[in-house]
Amino acid sequence: MENLDRFYINGAWVEPQGSEKHALINPADESFICDIPMADQADVDAAVAAARAAFEDWQMTPKEYRLELLRRLLDLYNRHYDEIAALMTREMGTTLSFSKSAQAWVGQAHIEAAIESLEKLDMQEVRGNTLISLEPVGVCALITPWNWPMNQLVVKAAPALAAGCTMVAKPSEFSPLSSILFARLIHEAGFPPGVYNHLTGYGHVAGEALSRHRDVDMISITGSTRAGIAVARAAADTVKRVAQELGGKSANIILRDADLEKAVKSGVEACYVNCGQACRAPGRMLVPAERMEEAKRHAREAAEAHRVGNPTDDVTLGPVVNKTQFDRIQSLIRSGIEEGATLVTGGLGRPDGLDKGYYVKPTVFADVKPGMAIEREEIFGPVIALIPYDSEDEAVEIANDTIYGLSGYIQTADLDKARGIARRLRVGAIWINGADWDPRAPFGGYKQSGNGREHGEWGLHDYLEIKSTAGWQ
Repeated sequence: MENLDRFYINGAWVEPQGSEKHALINPADESFICDIPMADQADVDAAVAAARAAFEDWQMTPKEYRLELLRRLLDLYNRHYDEIAALMTREMGTTLSFSKSAQAWVGQAHIEAAIESLEKLDMQEVRGNTLISLEPVGVCALITPWNWPMNQLVVKAAPALAAGCTMVAKPSEFSPLSSILFARLIHEAGFPPGVYNHLTGYGHVAGEALSRHRDVDMISITGSTRAGIAVARAAADTVKRVAQELGGKSANIILRDADLEKAVKSGVEACYVNCGQACRAPGRMLVPAERMEEAKRHAREAAEAHRVGNPTDDVTLGPVVNKTQFDRIQSLIRSGIEEGATLVTGGLGRPDGLDKGYYVKPTVFADVKPGMAIEREEIFGPVIALIPYDSEDEAVEIANDTIYGLSGYIQTADLDKARGIARRLRVGAIWINGADWDPRAPFGGYKQSGNGREHGEWGLHDYLEIKSTAGWQ
């Protein structure tokens, strides 16, 4: 693959000015893939300067022109679909089947949603004697994580491009390969130089430099709550807009009238999506206390049905992304055992037969009490906690008793009851009875799960300013 040692700045692939490198490791077998350059302040300054210079003309382009370029980008993305999927499997370990069915698909879906949203958007409206106009925010820094490389990059870049913003994208150093290909597709689509710029770098260096930069008008970050706080602090001096999609510890409330076997098994599957590395994963399963033993049996069956192994093989779970993540998950599993939760299946160490790679046993804990580390902390691995409740009010109380507020799940045969509980949950997105994910529905969180909303028209509006001009008529 080309340009692994370069940054895409001002329409060209340029050599980094800094000398620091990050060794990219294949999580499936711990083999070395390549060295990725890490941006320093000078690299960030060059990328921001290119975006700032390009903004003057790009902001004035008619939306028909931006739509034409986005449609070209979508066509190129579709042509390179399998290559994009394969790169994500290599860099962060998601199974190849999941890369094709979900990881690559969501990038495609976000480009389509941005196109549809821009087609419908009225950029100007006259009210009385005043013109209300929507205008691009300006230069945006897009800081994205490793767990959904195309989802998190494209959900920001596509609406930012549609709105008329210019940008500097900084994906995670742990999943840079697919994002480098995406920058190449941007170039081939014909976006003017400087509109889209790409570099890789560490959060505490490049991320902080972007957050503090006086010529950056907006930061959009997806990552941990810790990273979101750091970005907000760094951005505060310049009072730039900060949009955050951060951590989660989602509850899945299974009501007494639900089909318990179906609800438990589907809940385990939802938690293990992407090997558990999803901010909206329903890692806390709330079950009626009197049915805990039955729930344990169903959860064990669902977990032990998974095949763990090399993500290019016929398996259902690959490795987690790196050793740091593997070690953190092991530490949390250990804490669950030490704090007295019932280990139903899984546990410490790699699955049998796997002595290399960052593979985690699909793990189920039961009889988990509120306040345990595995109930409080975002694990980001294939680990689920079954928590008993006595009343529906208690279930809602447990679900809301968290610093996070990203997602919630409800399983019941009574839709009216589900609607009532949904109204009480302090989260930004709720799924009732396994409803499908919708790339056109707003996504974002309450509390320490962030602010702002992504997807569809809501994502587009995040990149727009509102101007009123009196005396227009």
